[in-house]
Amino acid sequence: MNRVVITGMGAITPIGNDIETFWKNLIAGKNGIGKITHFDTEGFKATLAAEVKEFEPTDYIEKKEARKMDRFCQFALAAACQAMEQSGITPENTDPYRFGTIVGSGIGGMETFCDEFEKYFTKGPGRVSPFFIPTMISNMAAARISMRFGAKGDSYCPVTACSSGAHAIGEAFRLIRHGYADCMVAGGAEACIVPLAIAGFSNMHALNTSEDPDAASVPFDARRAGFVMGEGAGILVLESEEHAKARGAEILGELAGYGASSDAYHITSPDPSGEAACRAMQLAMADAGVTPEQVDYLNAHGTATPINDAFETNAVKLAFGEAAKGLHISSTKSMTGHLLGAAGGVEALVCALAVRDGVIPPPINYREPDPECDLDYTPNEALHTPVEVALTNSLGFGGHNATIVVRAYR
Repeated sequence: MNRVVITGMGAITPIGNDIETFWKNLIAGKNGIGKITHFDTEGFKATLAAEVKEFEPTDYIEKKEARKMDRFCQFALAAACQAMEQSGITPENTDPYRFGTIVGSGIGGMETFCDEFEKYFTKGPGRVSPFFIPTMISNMAAARISMRFGAKGDSYCPVTACSSGAHAIGEAFRLIRHGYADCMVAGGAEACIVPLAIAGFSNMHALNTSEDPDAASVPFDARRAGFVMGEGAGILVLESEEHAKARGAEILGELAGYGASSDAYHITSPDPSGEAACRAMQLAMADAGVTPEQVDYLNAHGTATPINDAFETNAVKLAFGEAAKGLHISSTKSMTGHLLGAAGGVEALVCALAVRDGVIPPPINYREPDPECDLDYTPNEALHTPVEVALTNSLGFGGHNATIVVRAYR
């Protein structure tokens, strides 16, 4: 089996639109949450979100083409451009039929859907754009990236709610590991800060309704009362070690393991036992050949919902046993909000950067410990410590669980 390495990274997030700005702000504890500006929140229960700021799609995409892309697709292509530039992959050094794209999105072109429905409702069917369908559908991020870079291998889009980005990375990892591809662009993208999505998530009591950005997303804190919607994209370029070395690429880390499972329990609530999520972590560690004692950092799903954080804590205890007490855990959703299908991509980047620099970013605004969440969540300040092995969990509506293992490349 091939070793799989990381040679490129790209990010569009609420706290930075490139890798180094994102990482610097994450370590500094910068809060990306604020009042929603994308639309008028009069009458809405939730009025805060973690919006991407100062993003200019034309920095990466021709204006004419950008108009035919939903915001989530623009984010994905921009992050992919960053990752591809860093990787140094070109048509001259890569077989296009062994180069693919897997980019997940939990919902896809929600902004386009809402805009075109408004046209249909107010102006009639003749005014709906002919680009409506190819702009809205979730696979277009993977498709646009494959077109941009001539990637003619496997290209598809997992749609597994909040696990979409992690599943995309995991499946890309497997394709390379088992010899079906030499390199893959993988990750997730989402852009759902639109009235219909905010109303829907609010009415199911999933979103935090605080008006204080510093009290809105507080993972593992006793005050937690729902997640905050975020948006953005996180993209990695993965390669076989052999392919990366043959072309003299800089290797940034190793993607070492992947595990997936299903709760088979409920459409939105996680299984309180945590058994299936535990299984995903155990499978990922076994896949990577590491023991619980060897894991230095866990980037938790940590959505700041009452049920999720308690259940995930229990799942970690089941998976790690006694080693759970010494494990450093954090949830970066305290700063980025919950990026839904993009979360797994962005949080895999966090793990790769934690391994690279030996820094664990904190959950900010942690104040009140919860007896049900009694592990080490490294609160409020970044922890500078060697990180050889890092895990990230993504746990989606429908019971979809995915865990990724990132290890320092040796």
